[in-house]
Amino acid sequence: MAVDYTVIVVYLAGMLAMGWWGMRRAKSKSEFLVAGRRLGPWMYSGTMAAIVLGGASTIGGVGLGYTHGLSGAWMVFTIGLGLLALSVFFSARIARLKVYTVSEMLDLRYGGRAGVLSGVVMWGYTLMLAVTSTIAYATIFDVLFDVNRTLAIVIGGSIVVAYSTLGGMWSITLTDMVQFVVKTIGVLLLLLPIAVVKAGGFGEMRAKLPDDYFEPFGVGGETIFTYVLIYTFGMLIGQDIWQRVFTARSDKVARWGGTVAGTYCLVYALAGAVIGTAAKVMYPNLPSPDSAFATIVKDELPMGVRGLVLAAALAAVMSTSSGALIACATVANNDIWSRLRGAAGQGDPHDEVRGNRAFILVMGVAVIGVAIALNDVVQALTVAYNLLVGGLLVPIIGGLLWRRGTGAGALAAVVAGGLSVIGLMWHYGILANEPIYYGLLTSLVVYVAVSLATRPTDAGTLAAWRERVAGRDPEVPVTA
Repeated sequence: MAVDYTVIVVYLAGMLAMGWWGMRRAKSKSEFLVAGRRLGPWMYSGTMAAIVLGGASTIGGVGLGYTHGLSGAWMVFTIGLGLLALSVFFSARIARLKVYTVSEMLDLRYGGRAGVLSGVVMWGYTLMLAVTSTIAYATIFDVLFDVNRTLAIVIGGSIVVAYSTLGGMWSITLTDMVQFVVKTIGVLLLLLPIAVVKAGGFGEMRAKLPDDYFEPFGVGGETIFTYVLIYTFGMLIGQDIWQRVFTARSDKVARWGGTVAGTYCLVYALAGAVIGTAAKVMYPNLPSPDSAFATIVKDELPMGVRGLVLAAALAAVMSTSSGALIACATVANNDIWSRLRGAAGQGDPHDEVRGNRAFILVMGVAVIGVAIALNDVVQALTVAYNLLVGGLLVPIIGGLLWRRGTGAGALAAVVAGGLSVIGLMWHYGILANEPIYYGLLTSLVVYVAVSLATRPTDAGTLAAWRERVAGRDPEVPVTA
């Protein structure tokens, strides 16, 4: 394992070095939080693909392939569909807004009516996303170094917190580009063909597995529909995704770069399902589907290659974890703390960088602590996505598409959708499908009804909104 250890240590040291280099570039709030809004198509595509394809997409995607066969690709496939929809239909106008958070967009559109409440919901989502990504280090470091769960989380989490705190979005962008390349080589170019060959090829896989392993809809129509509601719609409104859109240097980069990243996700989804299907042939009785990735890497790959593929798994986890962490800190500082103390938009650029850096450090320590204490990551992630989609999807998409939507309608939709989801999860169970179905419907009905029953949004607010969406308004701070 000495060669594998060397590969991993060099990779982790490189992540810290890029954090140090990014610190030298991040001299303003814009540089620190959105990389100066200067990313071109190549870097934008790579960093967007890196953040949406995390540990759940890699380790979890292989696990779903192990359980369901090729139809196990649907979870990651719906993530790719969501990114494509965001890029084609919404990313250009989002990039032209020149804001830092989703809540600032809501303030612009509705006149400052739903900012803090939506910020709290988004903060909860990004926090749990960072936590669940951080927990994934335990699986990878256990394979690498045979260390206990707590130490694995502390090691992996500390590295991400360090480079994210040092250089903000510039550091994260640079590390994401490396992670994108490592992930592409490790998973698509090495693990995928090796797994298929070791399983005897597709003919042998079909001969040894049931026919439903090769049915495109074998996972079930209801499950696919739920994936669409949670993950496809979640891609449209998550702060972690929007913050990457804000880094594009133009609306064309956001549209076409995101389309490339979304297409990459579709390929990655199929690759994970095929790897999992091959693992089912080689190891038909694993205790847990999520152990399929680590088992095939540990037992079937030669040294050096094994280290690179495990580095690819680390890359997948770290990209999502760092993206969620900076999103969590940005929301906590800009949407909650600054508004509560009445200081939004105040302070010189140096102080703003220092403040955001402090929030990343504090949130990072909190994420590591919660990750150590938490066991059921699936339930935590389900709660996060249910609250995000049930509470914020309708006000955000409604604000982008429907002029008659009002601030009162948006605020009511956030409250009604969020409370409905919480109540229905308590009644049906956290992992049930009904909470997101009925919670989303409740949010939509309340949004439309309250918007039609209240006075239209002020004409001045709408005019300023249209100017901002058209890209004709200079970048100015948004205050609640």
